[in-house]
This record gives sequence, C-alpha cells and structure tokens, in this order.
Amino acid sequence: MILGISGSPRPNRITDHAVKEVLANCHGDTNFISLSGKHISGCISCLGCIEDNKCVVKDDFPEIAEAMVKADAIVLGVPNYYDLPNALSHSMLERCFCFRHKSAFLLGGKPIVIISTGYSKDEENSQVLKIVEYFAKNNKMNVISKFLVEAFSQCYTCGAGLNCIDGNVVKNNGFVEQITSEILPPEFDKQPESIKKCKNAGKILQDYLNKGQL
Repeated sequence: MILGISGSPRPNRITDHAVKEVLANCHGDTNFISLSGKHISGCISCLGCIEDNKCVVKDDFPEIAEAMVKADAIVLGVPNYYDLPNALSHSMLERCFCFRHKSAFLLGGKPIVIISTGYSKDEENSQVLKIVEYFAKNNKMNVISKFLVEAFSQCYTCGAGLNCIDGNVVKNNGFVEQITSEILPPEFDKQPESIKKCKNAGKILQDYLNKGQL
C-alpha cells in the first residue's frame, strides 16, 4: 500500500491535489490521509513510546502512525509557512521519533516522495524540502523524489488583498479595482509543470517498488 499524506490544514486544495496526483500514477492499493481537521500535538517527551515504539498520546497521530508503519511507501505533501514546514506537518514529523527507539527505525527502508507547496520556485534551496528530507534520512527512509508545487496565495481570497501593500495581490499586480480570473494564481489543474512533476514522481515510485527495493 502506498500512503499519501497531505499536511495542509485546508482540505481539497493544492497540497491535497498534488499528493493525489502522485498516487494516481501508482498501481495497486493507495490510501490518502489529509491532516485537515486532525488534532496532532507536538511531542511532549513523555517517553511512553520507549518499550514498543508506539506513541501513547491520545490524539489523531497514533492512527496515522499505524498507517505509516504498514505502508510500503509514503508520499508526503508539506505546505511552506515562513520557509518552514507548517505546524500541523511539523507536529506529525516530530511525533515520528517514536519509531526510532532501540534502533527499531520502523520507517527504515521505505521510499518517500516529498512535495512542498509554496510561492518559491527555488527547489535547490528550499528549506522545507531540506527539513523534511533531513527527517526522512534520520528515519533511514529512501528519498526518491522531492520537488515544489506552486501554492495559491490566500491574499487573493482573504478580503483585504486589494489594499494590502505587503500582500501578494499588490506585489504581483499593483493596485487593482477587483480580483479577476486573469490575475488569480493557477489552481493545480492549471499548472502543467506541477502536474508533470507529480506524474513523474508517481512513475519513479512505482518503478522503485516494482524492482523490489523495499
């Protein structure tokens, strides 16, 4: 089973679509989990996971953890907030430390595709990609693809974007009387380059699994 996880708090938006596009280009069983609406705290260092590598904190993480351990591969979408993984994604990654005790490394050997959604197009220097890759490698996972997908700025829908000199509406278009379809950022289905990246990642992941490299 290939597990897709979207760390976006906004359901059915670009991060979700990107993860699902990768899954759609894989064969066999897939499972998609959105963290939207989930309650996942950061690690509280209670040490309750020492004996069996299972987190004992009662929120939505243990169910996700079980799916991660069972999965043959993981596709992870992480939004970029302030050049860092958003808090919801970060909390999930932080809690994954429970998998490592006594050299268990329950995610070890699993291939992972890492996607970050945001405004930057600089994949080489993406801090979010680097942070998530660091997490993956410290859990002995195999990063087989990592890339950026363009996000949809909330400035266009917040209601104050027309007059906010620090927002992306004014930065990208100057002062305008109204937000028209011509100046809206592209949704995922209008991003051919992003779709191509997701399709390619799905094919690379499937080829990896077919070669029995787990």
